[in-house]
Amino acid sequence: MESSQNRYRMQLETTPWFRGLSVELRDYLVSHASLVTLERGEVLYRRGEQSSGLYAVLGGALAIGTVGVDGKEALLAVLGPTAWVGEISLFDGLPRPNNATAVSRTLLLHVPEAALKDLLDTTPRYWRDFALLMAQRLRLSFDNAEAMTLLPAAQRVANRLLSIAGGYGGLNAAQSRIRLSQDSLASMVSLSRQTTNQLLKNLESQRIVSLKSGEITILDFDRLRAASLGDLDT
Repeated sequence: MESSQNRYRMQLETTPWFRGLSVELRDYLVSHASLVTLERGEVLYRRGEQSSGLYAVLGGALAIGTVGVDGKEALLAVLGPTAWVGEISLFDGLPRPNNATAVSRTLLLHVPEAALKDLLDTTPRYWRDFALLMAQRLRLSFDNAEAMTLLPAAQRVANRLLSIAGGYGGLNAAQSRIRLSQDSLASMVSLSRQTTNQLLKNLESQRIVSLKSGEITILDFDRLRAASLGDLDT
C-alpha cells in the first residue's frame, strides 16, 4: 500500500500546485486519501450536491460542466492527470457548482471533507495553499470568458486547444495529444459541431494538428499559437 501511495504521490508532484506544497501537507493529503474508480459516463458529483472533499485525477479524465433545463450541455473543461477538483465548496460550504463526469475509465485520489476540515481547523495557514488552487481555476475562467467574448471562431478554437495542451495553466499535465471529441470541443467554445469540424480541418490541412476519432494531436505549437493570435499565414 505504501509503495502505491508513493507512486501516486510522485505522479501528483508532476504538476505545480501539489509540488509547491510543504512536505507535511503532501504527506497529509496522500495518507488520508483513498482511491476511487469511475467507469465512462459515471458521475463523480452533480451540481447542487454537498461537498464530499477533494479529488485528484490519476488516470482518465473528468468532464466539468453543467446541463441546462433544455438538456444542452455547457462544458467548461476536461481535466486529466493530475488535476484537482472540488476546492470551491471547501471554501464557501455551498453545494457543488457544476457536474463532474468520467470521460473514460477514470482513477481518482479522494481526500474526504472531514479530513480536510480537521487539517484546516488545526493548521489554518494551509488555507492559503488551497486558495492558490482556486486562484488558478479563477484565472482560467477569466481567460476563457475573455476568449469567448473577444475572439473570432478560428482563434477561439486554437486558443482553447493551446489551453488544454498546456494543462490549463498548470492544473494538469501538459500534453500534445488531446483525447477530446469534436462535440466536446464545440461545447467548450460555444460553436456548432459543423463549424468546429471545419476549423479543425483547416488546421489539419496546414499540418498544425492531426485528427483521429476522439483525439486531436498538436503537431506545431508555434503555428497553433500564431493561429490563436490571428497571425497565421494561410
